[in-house]
Amino acid sequence: MTSEVLSTDEKARPETVSSPRRVPLSRGLSTKLLLLTIVFVLLAEILIFLPWIASYRVNWLKERLSTAAAVSIVLLQGEPNSLSHTAQNDVLMAIGAKAIAVRDGGVSRLLVVADMPPKVDEHVDIANVGLVNGMTGALETLFAGGNRMLRVFGPVGDSDKEFELIMPDYSLRNAMLRYSRNVAVVSLLISLFTAMLVYAAIDLIMIGPIRTMTRSILSFSEAPDDPGRIICPTERSDEIGVAERELAQMQDRLQKMLSEQKHLADLGLAVSKINHDMRNILASAQLMSDRLRQVKDPTVQSFAPKLLRALDRAVAYSEGVLAYGRTQEPAPSRRRLRLRQLVDDVHGLLDIEEGIEFINAVDLTFEVDADSDQLFRVLTNLCRNSVQAMAADTESAVVRRLAVSAERSGSVSRITVTDTGPGLPPKARENLFAAFRGSARSGGTGLGLAIAHELVRAHGGTVELVESIGGRTVFAVTIPDQPVRLDQARGSLRRPA
Repeated sequence: MTSEVLSTDEKARPETVSSPRRVPLSRGLSTKLLLLTIVFVLLAEILIFLPWIASYRVNWLKERLSTAAAVSIVLLQGEPNSLSHTAQNDVLMAIGAKAIAVRDGGVSRLLVVADMPPKVDEHVDIANVGLVNGMTGALETLFAGGNRMLRVFGPVGDSDKEFELIMPDYSLRNAMLRYSRNVAVVSLLISLFTAMLVYAAIDLIMIGPIRTMTRSILSFSEAPDDPGRIICPTERSDEIGVAERELAQMQDRLQKMLSEQKHLADLGLAVSKINHDMRNILASAQLMSDRLRQVKDPTVQSFAPKLLRALDRAVAYSEGVLAYGRTQEPAPSRRRLRLRQLVDDVHGLLDIEEGIEFINAVDLTFEVDADSDQLFRVLTNLCRNSVQAMAADTESAVVRRLAVSAERSGSVSRITVTDTGPGLPPKARENLFAAFRGSARSGGTGLGLAIAHELVRAHGGTVELVESIGGRTVFAVTIPDQPVRLDQARGSLRRPA
């Protein structure tokens, strides 16, 4: 059945898993990192470009104003009408202006003029251009310029005169567009170069190891039982190194756990086959023991009920083992039990050799709220472990005593199993209730305590090791009574007597 279930799961797995086993290059971390680096560098270049283009615009206007100032000084030193109209046009055309003027001592004088424009769209004070105003003017020239008229004015050098220049902005806009194109090309080259350097560095430091861990995880998931699929961690001391070592430890623990689970599955299959035949044998023995009731011998009559109860429990255990692979332990069917009689049944089933004293210290009237068969199994496992531990002591002077006692505190019953054995070894204490690891003797499986722990926990109680030293080992089983449901209690009180 187990192999059929596994094969069915393996066949269904490719249909249910829709995520790809390998990440495409276009969606990989390397590609995303490269693209993000390019975008971020371009954004940084754009932020830097704004003050650059504003500074370029101011410098360009300063150059034109300086040229106009040099022409103005020459004209001021000569005759007012020394330049012909054609020469004036040539001067203005060389500068790209419509008019040149100078202000000296509060008096403004128009030196050269071609066609005076009807209006001026923007006034630029070269001496007082701030960063924000410069960037705003640069953006207006780039996106809305080409047919606007500028008035540029300000001092030039150490001169006390103020020069003015009226000019269209199409030449300025063309120069700014060429400058922007060159900056864009250089920025793109810088972005690509920076992105490749950042990509190479991060790929070597981070992306490469992450890719290695991803491949290891995919490879390990294909064959988790193969030790060769476990990742080999590097000696790095950063977060990647810690992740590699933790992944290696996790894969190693998972592999060991899967190996143990496989062994348990194989063992469970073998036990199920054995118990299937054992149940038939016990059923036959149960039928034959029924005939013992017809024998009139007093000795047979005294042992026959105990034998029948033992066979009934053995058959029930066999059926429970057969059902273990399908379900967990059944929910306890709790009743009020006389614990002393149950402990006597446990004593009658134990194979106690001569020299081991068994004491049933439970009061005759003590009652416990529990499942009879499951509590019987719990006490049998605890008492059998004690008997086996004391049976190893062959010295005749050693006291070998097993005692079962009980006490009640409110609605909680506490059953104590005490023996004078050698005590539990440290390994057994560390894995006390773990199957196949909590055995106190060589060759043991540790299933007794594991089963007892599971059954008591189903009752809402606990099993704990109270004390374990040489000559005294104490286990305590604590079982609370069933809580009373409020609706049932109210219903019982309303019923007429």
